[in-house]
Amino acid sequence: MFSGGAGAVLAAILAAILAVSPVAAQPLGISPVAFRMAPGQAATSLTVTNQGNRPSAIQLRVFAWNQDKGEDELVPTDQLIVSPPITTIAPSATQVVRLMLRRPATGKEASYRILLDQIPAAAEPGVVQVALRVSMPLFAAPATRTASALGYHLERRDGRRWLVVVNTGTRHATVRDIHLTTKDGQRLTIADALLPYVLAGATRRWPIVEPGGAAPSQSIVELSAHGDLGPIRVLVPFAANP
Repeated sequence: MFSGGAGAVLAAILAAILAVSPVAAQPLGISPVAFRMAPGQAATSLTVTNQGNRPSAIQLRVFAWNQDKGEDELVPTDQLIVSPPITTIAPSATQVVRLMLRRPATGKEASYRILLDQIPAAAEPGVVQVALRVSMPLFAAPATRTASALGYHLERRDGRRWLVVVNTGTRHATVRDIHLTTKDGQRLTIADALLPYVLAGATRRWPIVEPGGAAPSQSIVELSAHGDLGPIRVLVPFAANP
């Protein structure tokens, strides 16, 4: 890490480089960017198109995705196979990538993440190379019927307040556009609100950005959001013993 002065100097130098150097990025078209595998489905695919005028090399890796500690955790896995894992795509050409499950999900939905990294080409003088990274979710459904079941509370942890959503169901849920309002009309902001997934049988925590660093005194706040089945509006208590 850099000190404040050194960091400012480094930022200024980088800004100056970017101001005089063209930025090279090979555009890629990727479809789809999220996957849901039906019960009994063992394979699916994604299509990557090189929309640039030079060859583009890509690498794909797969991870088991869990939220055991209240936040996203990715663990390398061999339960989902990607083929080919590394390839080079010619200009205007298309590559089909196969994704195959070794065994079906059981009991609850299985969650994975696919990371696609663009491998930068050799640097050219005066050109800043920019590499693309895309993280794509894949959900594999078990043979049994699945559904999410969400519960909400707030807690204090590490000196700050957190919104906690617990999914005791067997299917993931999404909670988007979250707004928290206290009884006196104070609006609280959720950090990391662009990460909407609450995985099956998991807990997701979002830190609350509190105005002036002061925690609201009310024991209950109102949550409004959008979920998979439509609008969400619930009263959320503070946990008595977080």
